[in-house]
Amino acid sequence: MTCAQAQRKATFWQRRSADLHRPRYASDVVEDLPWTDLQHVLAVADAGSLAAGARALGVNHTTVLRRIAGFERRLGVKLFARSPTGYVLTAAGEEVAASSRAMQATAHEMERKLAGRDLRLTGTVRLTSTDTLGASLLPAALLAFRRAQPAILLELTTSTSLANLSKRDADVAVRPSATPPTTLVGRRVASVAIALYASPAYLERTPARRALDQHTWLAPDDSLAATTIARWMRRELTVTPVFRADTLTALAHAAAAGHGVAALPCYLADAMPALARVRGPIDAATELWVLTHEDLRGTARIRAVTDHLVGALGADRDLIEGRRPR
Repeated sequence: MTCAQAQRKATFWQRRSADLHRPRYASDVVEDLPWTDLQHVLAVADAGSLAAGARALGVNHTTVLRRIAGFERRLGVKLFARSPTGYVLTAAGEEVAASSRAMQATAHEMERKLAGRDLRLTGTVRLTSTDTLGASLLPAALLAFRRAQPAILLELTTSTSLANLSKRDADVAVRPSATPPTTLVGRRVASVAIALYASPAYLERTPARRALDQHTWLAPDDSLAATTIARWMRRELTVTPVFRADTLTALAHAAAAGHGVAALPCYLADAMPALARVRGPIDAATELWVLTHEDLRGTARIRAVTDHLVGALGADRDLIEGRRPR
């Protein structure tokens, strides 16, 4: 071996040794890890517990635990501090989560833009709406659409919160809102009127003309505290409800059964024969919107759904705005 060869060999092993002993940070290996592992970490970080993270991913909590444990072994660091109240990100975990969220945002943006170029009237459209719309106006509107576009599969989810359209949790939102998110685009269908309702049997016992505070009240629970109805009740009434529920549909059926008075959207309650108006519409109106993400507005199947819903729901404007009581 010549002197030059010996020198090159020594230099190689010096650099190799330095690489092996150099501290390796969490962000250095994020790119080497499977995206599914990163998703498990983000789910637990966002939800605060294994069980909630597993529910968000639709998997067993032992799967999430196994993924995270393997993740931590590969990194050689702890990503979460376990406590009786849940899972909290460590400093290394914060670093991994930040890098993962950036990757997630890029992936969602690319997915939306690719979907936005789809000109076919086929595929799946995921809709998010409220329980009240899902139990009243939407079934007929979606049936008419399905008959017109049988190659498009519709999926509907109802919840009290607006699904994240940026993350493709849904493609189209059909919801009442006073101020739609600025990240979404769409069209206003109508104002949403709200009135007070009770069963005829209740009104036989308790005249409608009584002062509002003297009625027996049904109310949304804390999960609906931000809704227009809950805010109106806090502002206008000083009563203790005798019944609370986490959906307005449940309140409507409780009122129909005779429990008391409930504030409800006219499009739901005016179509229920077992309910009669006590007062209203009241000063608690909001607006009905059909919304989607800007990147998806050019997708043929999504445009077909939004156009149809704006027209179909708009045909019920008098009912939605409280001008068509029985």
